[in-house]
Amino acid sequence: MGKRKIVTMPGDGIGKPVLEQTIRVLDAVGFEAEYIHADIGWEFWCKEGNPFPDRTIKLLEEHKIGLFGAITSKPKDKAAAELAPELQGKGIQYYSPIVAMRQHFDLDICMRPCKTFKGNPLNFIRRGANGIEEPEVDCMIFRQNTEGLYGGVEWTNPNDQVYDALMTHPKFKQNFSWCPRPELAVSTRILTKKYTARIIKAAFEYAKQRGFDKLTVCEKPNVIRETSGMMLKLAQEIGKAEYPNIRVEDVNIDAMMMWLTKNPENYNVLVASNMFGDIISDGFAGLVGGLGFACSANIGEKVAVFEPTHGSAPKYADYPVSIVNPIAMILSAVMMLEHIGENDKAAKIRKAVAEVVAEGKTKAYDMMKMSGKPEVVNNGAASTIQMADAIIAKLK
Repeated sequence: MGKRKIVTMPGDGIGKPVLEQTIRVLDAVGFEAEYIHADIGWEFWCKEGNPFPDRTIKLLEEHKIGLFGAITSKPKDKAAAELAPELQGKGIQYYSPIVAMRQHFDLDICMRPCKTFKGNPLNFIRRGANGIEEPEVDCMIFRQNTEGLYGGVEWTNPNDQVYDALMTHPKFKQNFSWCPRPELAVSTRILTKKYTARIIKAAFEYAKQRGFDKLTVCEKPNVIRETSGMMLKLAQEIGKAEYPNIRVEDVNIDAMMMWLTKNPENYNVLVASNMFGDIISDGFAGLVGGLGFACSANIGEKVAVFEPTHGSAPKYADYPVSIVNPIAMILSAVMMLEHIGENDKAAKIRKAVAEVVAEGKTKAYDMMKMSGKPEVVNNGAASTIQMADAIIAKLK
């Protein structure tokens, strides 16, 4: 049997250095793979008018597993302005390549773990009855990845057919018929039973495997009655029929943002639609170290792609020495190893990361609460390479 083939998509900005160092860590743990580079990101939008080229789609179709770094996304007008002159004026519109990837391959299940590493100076603390407390956070957020507000079904100045359809809804007619159509922008929030049920069942299965007795639905069914209401109702029905030992809890997204900064240890498995899952996962990530520790998995029936949730931070990419924390990317690779059954190697890397953090000798600039400037490496912060070196040393 030959080496497993992994499609690597560094993308833009800091995606390149963090992916390079992650591959070093994978090599050090003894994971044998052939890494196949694939193009994605802003460069290919500007040159080709497509940030997610067909050649990259074909590689993912063939090899099924991808490691993704980060991409730069800009608003509509700025994206159009940076398109190659020969492509401008042809009606080409920018669309996020990672969102396009999720939808093209039905990567509908997004898992975002938020777990405390002991000794991390960025961990959440609070004032308790007996002084300062540092609760242990161990939460997996299941985010529906392909529908909802990120579905891309939107209009500015909607055409006659769309506008007439909207006018059939009494709420639209009552509240928005006064607005001139050219001044109207509409985004839809579409959920389907099939994919809502899939993310709910994935969350239940995780809770069952980990021995958790509660699943929290984080939505807003008292206001967004149809879509949030469907998710909550399905969770209750599936739980009753298939997971009777796991209770379903309903917490509104706004209330959740309060509770996660009061008692985050009370939540272990959350499930939410696309936008709310995005919000709540970043909120929880802030309790366990921020975006330097925030990893994720995008999983479909045939293809899976693993990525940190941070952006491309393009200004950092031009520094003479890369200062960004690679742990989020490394932990994303750990999720990849677990997905393909390399559990021993995954556990070794996770343990090595935990030991480096607990030891506290090697810290990236974010862990030292420094501003992200080039001189941080001269002031005691570890570079991207040095962070990887420390983790590799623990593996050896």
